[in-house]
Amino acid sequence: MTSGAFRTEKDSMGEMLVPESALYGASTQRAVLNFPVSGYRFSRPFIRALGLIKWGAAQANHDLGLLEANRTALIVQAAEEVVEGKLDEHFPLDIFQTGSGTSTNTNANEVISNRCCQLAGNPIGAREPVHPNDHVNMGQSSNDVIPSAIHVAGAEQLQGCLLPELEKLQGELEAKAKEFWDIIKIGRTHLMDATPVRLGQGFSGYAQQIAYARERAQKAIDVLLELPLGGTAVGTGLNRHQDFPGKVMRHLKQRTDLDFREATNHFEAQGAKDAVVEASGHLKTIAVSLFKIANDIRWLGSGPRCGIGEIQLPATQPGSSIMPGKVNPVICESTMMVCSQVIGNDACITWAGANGNFELNVMMPVMAHNLLESIRLLGNVSEILAEKCVRGIVANEERCRELVELSMAMVTSLAPKIGYDRAAEIAKESATTGRTVREICREKKVLPEAELNAALDPVAMTEPGGKGSAGG
Repeated sequence: MTSGAFRTEKDSMGEMLVPESALYGASTQRAVLNFPVSGYRFSRPFIRALGLIKWGAAQANHDLGLLEANRTALIVQAAEEVVEGKLDEHFPLDIFQTGSGTSTNTNANEVISNRCCQLAGNPIGAREPVHPNDHVNMGQSSNDVIPSAIHVAGAEQLQGCLLPELEKLQGELEAKAKEFWDIIKIGRTHLMDATPVRLGQGFSGYAQQIAYARERAQKAIDVLLELPLGGTAVGTGLNRHQDFPGKVMRHLKQRTDLDFREATNHFEAQGAKDAVVEASGHLKTIAVSLFKIANDIRWLGSGPRCGIGEIQLPATQPGSSIMPGKVNPVICESTMMVCSQVIGNDACITWAGANGNFELNVMMPVMAHNLLESIRLLGNVSEILAEKCVRGIVANEERCRELVELSMAMVTSLAPKIGYDRAAEIAKESATTGRTVREICREKKVLPEAELNAALDPVAMTEPGGKGSAGG
């Protein structure tokens, strides 16, 4: 029965007017009306993961002799359309909804059921030959489907969208470490002059941070491979076949090449969301690493005349609407903002994860949203930082040499030869007069010329023991 641009559907609470063209049903429409909160929707990776779970569940139930071949074929076809993104317009629900994500699991069940009705030549809402609860949701509950979808989506995105971009960024940083190895610059601690370092040594440190970031992303994948699927409502597995989880896992592995496995303990997996909190913690650490790298690069390129200016960043766009010729480190700034957002996302996930009560966490949708958003943002900005910033960095060698020679920290290598106190006096005189350490030492003849030149060799200062070896 229709009313204008609507049709009437029923759920356990009674009749509901649903938009005529919508594949979802009465329960989803209730949630549409109940939660007009933010306009944020579940992302494509999450809807894909939901489709994969419904696809795998149907095949598992058929394998177990619980679901007839004709119903299985219809569900598999409709779920595949969900996986491929063909039905995304029929997933309208806000992130800020029921904390279990029941509305969104119901949304998926209704969409797949109604699409099956279409495929079978029946009207939408007929629930025949495929019922949303009895068939699409067979052996499942929102309480194990939604957390499983978070894990599947998170693991897939980490594998496909973040790890490759981190690898690319690491490669660009390693290339710069080699390119800049023979360039000596002044080191800085506490934002103050310190002993010389190779510009390439600094970039090698950045490259190592990203190497560790890749390891952390892999650890995040590993912790998400345990799926709560099979626990149904409270972890007991009520209303599902005992072999259901294992069979679903095999189907999911077939589609994703990820080694998903049944949760060791379903009560932990559904009552807590520690795995998602841990994965987010790894993302936060990656964000901290990226922030440090981007901020260092921004400062090293500051100027170009009146700042540090040891490197030159590629010019990407005009930097001012009033100051002609100004160019800003915009890629670094974009990266730093992303990192701040990811750190904020982690704070939300941490609090949401702490709010598991007894057998169920009731803040899962926002955890899903923030986790997937963090992965997406980090992947995108890592690619941009690598390609539009790091790759085009040029060293200002003359400026690096100038600052090394002007630094009072050059006196450090003299301390073993003339004593700390006398070296400190020379540093103070350098600060007071503006003369270099080398000039003062020559004037005072603190060491023979050859010995002085050896002691003040900045290359030698960049290696253990001051040997100045040429290794990379």
